[in-house]
Amino acid sequence: MSGTLNKVMLIGHLGDEVKMHYFDDRNCVGRFPLATNETYTNKTTNERVSSTEWHNIVVRNKAAEICEKYLSKGDKVYIEGRIKTRKWTDDKGMDRYSTEIHCTDFTFLTNKNEQQQNQQQAQPQQPTQNSVTPEVDDDLPF
Repeated sequence: MSGTLNKVMLIGHLGDEVKMHYFDDRNCVGRFPLATNETYTNKTTNERVSSTEWHNIVVRNKAAEICEKYLSKGDKVYIEGRIKTRKWTDDKGMDRYSTEIHCTDFTFLTNKNEQQQNQQQAQPQQPTQNSVTPEVDDDLPF
C-alpha cells in the first residue's frame, strides 16, 4: 500500500465542559479533554489495574457549537478524527508541542433522559407542603 492513513476512533468521557474560541466572522473552535480508560488484570499479582489516557479534542465551526450546546462534563461520546501535533512557543521562548485529535465526526452516547433521571435519583427528595398521601381502602376483597 503506497498511501498513508491518519485516523483515530475514540469512545470516552468528557473531562470538562467544551471551551469555545470565536474568530473573525463566523469561525469558531471548541476544545475539550476526553478520557479513555483501560482495565486489565496483572498476571503476576492478579490485581485489577486501570489507567486513564487523556486526549485533547478539537472541533470546528457548527460541530463545535453543537458540542457546546449538547455535551457536558462526564458525557460519553464517540469521536472520529485525525492526530495533529501543534508547535507553539511558551512565555519563556521555549518551543512546546501539543498533540490534538481534530474531530471529523462524533456521536453522542449519553442518553440525556437517562442522565436527567440519574441526576434526579442522586438528589435527595424533599417532602413538599402540598404532597398528598393516597388513602388506603381496607375494604378491598384481596
